[in-house]
Amino acid sequence: MVIGSVVCAVLAVGLVLAAARLLARRGERDDATDGPTAGHAGSMMSALFLLVFAIAVIVPWTAADAARQNTQAEAQALVEAYWAAGELSPEARAQVRQGVRAYTGFVIKDEWPVMRAESRLAEEGWTRLDEFRARVNTLIAPDATHQAALEEVRDQMQDVYAARRQRAADVESTLPAGVLVFTVLTGLAMIVLPFLVGAAPRGRALLPLALMAAMLGVGMFLVFDIDHVFAGSLGVDPTAFETAVAEFDRIPWQG
Repeated sequence: MVIGSVVCAVLAVGLVLAAARLLARRGERDDATDGPTAGHAGSMMSALFLLVFAIAVIVPWTAADAARQNTQAEAQALVEAYWAAGELSPEARAQVRQGVRAYTGFVIKDEWPVMRAESRLAEEGWTRLDEFRARVNTLIAPDATHQAALEEVRDQMQDVYAARRQRAADVESTLPAGVLVFTVLTGLAMIVLPFLVGAAPRGRALLPLALMAAMLGVGMFLVFDIDHVFAGSLGVDPTAFETAVAEFDRIPWQG
């Protein structure tokens, strides 16, 4: 990808030089800072920057929203499993509900910091969930009523597992490096373009340019800040799991 981008850029520059050599004699000399060449380059640069900047903002925003909905689905499946366990025998009920609480607490206290710092899930989380599902699968129901509740618990844990796999994909979601690099390059080009075309701003003329540069700098920071779904300004918090824990406390121990 990088090599292809460099090749395309070199070819484009070569095309400009060739066109300037072959066609420039047919037109009028243009070396003014506000001439048609500078105006065309400036407008195209602005359009390119806005396009790339929009992609760099919208894609992480959409990914964060999808990840937030997925965490809600995972937490809701845990709550439903906790509810369904109320119809099990006392021993089975205790095993299921203790396992659900332990997994939920691990996600909040131990796994979320790993997701924020390292953009990955904790391996221990997979181990805990695998062992818990294995224990649930070994439970035996004494009658049809208990069997129906046990099947409901197993179905909900399958949903938890599926949601966790999706969370594993969400936590690694990020923009291609080329988009971030191109955003920075086009932003820098917007700042230095007046100087490249020969302008020499002085005094008050520097103020709007400095303001634009400052705002572009803030925009660049935000682009990098929101790039990771579970960190930064748009970072998804474990609110859904914390709400699930509060709901566990409201659910009666039996029924």
